[in-house]
Amino acid sequence: MAEVQGCELPEDLYYDIEKDTWAKPLENNIVMLGMTDVAQTQAGKILHVTFKKVGSIVQKRGNTATIESGKWVGPIPSPVSGEIVEVNENLLKDPLLLNVSPYKDAWVSKVKALDLSELSSLFTGKEAVEKYREKIIKNQIQCMRCSSQ
Repeated sequence: MAEVQGCELPEDLYYDIEKDTWAKPLENNIVMLGMTDVAQTQAGKILHVTFKKVGSIVQKRGNTATIESGKWVGPIPSPVSGEIVEVNENLLKDPLLLNVSPYKDAWVSKVKALDLSELSSLFTGKEAVEKYREKIIKNQIQCMRCSSQ
């Protein structure tokens, strides 16, 4: 895993750097998605998550969930067009998971993609790390994770 100014960036994910979200293709055209370490740092302590209903159809960059923190309310957009097939209900009980473990325990939604080639507009691997490095340095971001206490 790459790290830039404390921001973790797993190189096996696809990133929408502008929206600070990540995507991970799974089996059967399912794409798992969530918010990045950069996003959780900038949002601060996450207080609440509201999901779109399972079965909802979303367009690429359409909203799959809304995250609320003490200083920010914003959408978690889908990297692909498709149907929401699962949401991470653990986040309803413990939204702080997004601050503590944004890439593992705190995935947000799973979408069955209509066309996986939509992922080709995202960045992955070393290219993603370099693009994020530019953004992190330009915006003077220093990632930190809230404790689960």
